[in-house]
Amino acid sequence: MVIQIAADAGHTGGGAVPDLAGLAEAHGRGIIKYCYSLLLDYHEAQDAAQDVFLRAAAKLGGLRDSSAVSPWLYRMAYNICINILRRRKLAKLFLVREAAKAKDSSHTDSYDLGISPEIKAALSTLHPRDRALVYSRAVDEMEYSQLEAVYGAKASALRKRYERARKKLEQELIKNGFSES
Repeated sequence: MVIQIAADAGHTGGGAVPDLAGLAEAHGRGIIKYCYSLLLDYHEAQDAAQDVFLRAAAKLGGLRDSSAVSPWLYRMAYNICINILRRRKLAKLFLVREAAKAKDSSHTDSYDLGISPEIKAALSTLHPRDRALVYSRAVDEMEYSQLEAVYGAKASALRKRYERARKKLEQELIKNGFSES
């Protein structure tokens, strides 16, 4: 769905916008996975990824360095997901959350990236920023030099943050009796 929206946007615009379909094709799946790693909800991740490509369509002409496309998209995805998490937190504070969603215990996330419920629960204890970093390193296997552009922080700071997040995740898994064997 993200790719279709981006492709439609590419056909309606002028200038550099037609390249958006190629961007969506090349980065769409990765952006959805990245958003899912932050939001832990597939449908919200799809919505966030769509927002990323819609915003990219509007700002693609302003991109100066074509080699910086991937970090640019991931940075946009991170900001969009953080805003979604803030809105989610506000909704909980003011009890605006839909009662049906709270009562519907049969709701399952059909898109789980192969993540077990124990690991998903442990990941949810991490700050979204740390969860995104763990995902970027462990799943996407991004180098710290690439992550510098995404997070706007030095590689050494990211390395330290990753190690702290990894240890916290490990402690949470041990606390909940999870073992790999």
